[in-house]
Amino acid sequence: MQNNGMGGNGTPQLPIFKGVNYHFWSLKLSTLFRSQELWSLVEDGFEDDQPAEPDHQLREKRKKDSKALFMIQQALDDVVFPRIASARTSKQAWDTLKQEYLGDKKVIEVRLQSLRREFETSLMKEKESVQEYLSRVSSIVQQMRSYGEEITNQHVVGKVLRSLTTRFDHVVAAIEESKDMCEYTFDELMGSLQAHEERLNRSKEKKEETAFQAKGDSSSREKSQNNSGRGGGRNGSRGRGRGKGQSNDGREQTSRKGPIKCYYCNKPGHKEAS
Repeated sequence: MQNNGMGGNGTPQLPIFKGVNYHFWSLKLSTLFRSQELWSLVEDGFEDDQPAEPDHQLREKRKKDSKALFMIQQALDDVVFPRIASARTSKQAWDTLKQEYLGDKKVIEVRLQSLRREFETSLMKEKESVQEYLSRVSSIVQQMRSYGEEITNQHVVGKVLRSLTTRFDHVVAAIEESKDMCEYTFDELMGSLQAHEERLNRSKEKKEETAFQAKGDSSSREKSQNNSGRGGGRNGSRGRGRGKGQSNDGREQTSRKGPIKCYYCNKPGHKEAS
């Protein structure tokens, strides 16, 4: 059966926390609470003995809070569940987990300072892809938010635009001139940068292909010239080493008018002796 992210009874599937990567788990679960309109109860809690509140509203809050507490319990591995077994409200359970796996306010502030420094000093590497760099930045941002840091989308987008390599200068200038940075989202930025990166890669591939073809043509011409030079040397050497008056087989050479004759005795084959 296809997994559509929903449980068998139509409820959302819960991320299971096993004691590691708390910031990712808490982010996923808090998003789920918001989708179910339960986050305000988990984050802020409620007073169970509000005298001025109508009974039906109080009952509705108790019902929602019990639902949120049940979801937290279901989202914990059996190894972690005993930590919140005594909690009676969703806020108690949530705060207990946050305290244990994130630490107290001092510990959280120290970790936030480290993450802020990492965020502000992060730069895209020369051989790093857009996907790799933005995933790295997104991970830092999500951790900061899990510690309670309020970091706006505009701040994240501005940071990314300032920290790209020089090959993205043109697209950065175009985005800053044509987009409203207050409305421009991180996902839109990712799409624009990836499209620009693909164009750069295609252009690079075409240049490499052209250079390879030019190199091949140059090698062919050089080979042809070398073969031609060797052939000329063989033809030019023909007839070398032959003496005057001798044929190829060593016989005496004749003149154009016939055999050479002696002017004294008028016999062929030799000249008059001096």
